[in-house]
Amino acid sequence: MLEIRSNGTLTGKGKTLSGYAAVFNSEAVLGDFTEVIRQGAFAKSLATGSNIRALSNHDANALVGTTRGGTLQLREDAHGLAFTLALPNTSHGRDLAELVSRGDVSGCSFGFRVAPGGDRWEQRGKQMVRELLNVELIEVTLTADPAYADTSVAMRSLHAARRDDYFANNRMLWLETCK
Repeated sequence: MLEIRSNGTLTGKGKTLSGYAAVFNSEAVLGDFTEVIRQGAFAKSLATGSNIRALSNHDANALVGTTRGGTLQLREDAHGLAFTLALPNTSHGRDLAELVSRGDVSGCSFGFRVAPGGDRWEQRGKQMVRELLNVELIEVTLTADPAYADTSVAMRSLHAARRDDYFANNRMLWLETCK
């Protein structure tokens, strides 16, 4: 069963998005339970080299990038699941760029399957809490309907991209991120 989680903020101008699709140790209340993503939850999934897609609103017909194509780059760091997405010159890419620049699309999300033993449930007072420990990442998506409040995404400008060329040579990642 594919599970979907949404959250984030998108601002700025340009054709490249970057930020965090998930933030570790951040809680989201998902109706009957609260969910928390723990550090390392995406590590095994990313290590497999499987093709992970970037979508608009979890719509498989609105593909805007893939890890296999090199247009979506993902990494897990101490903060969460970081990504950089080069938007395509397609109707979905151009529409998404416009919606992000207007502030209409302001969220980031991810779709996943829980690996066997990849989650832990605990009763805390009246609330059930689910910890995600190991998930199979299927997709990241941009959405106007976020669930996790702590993720961040920014559209990078041409000026920032030029700086990135310089910093990439020094193995540094320059992010201009707005929450």
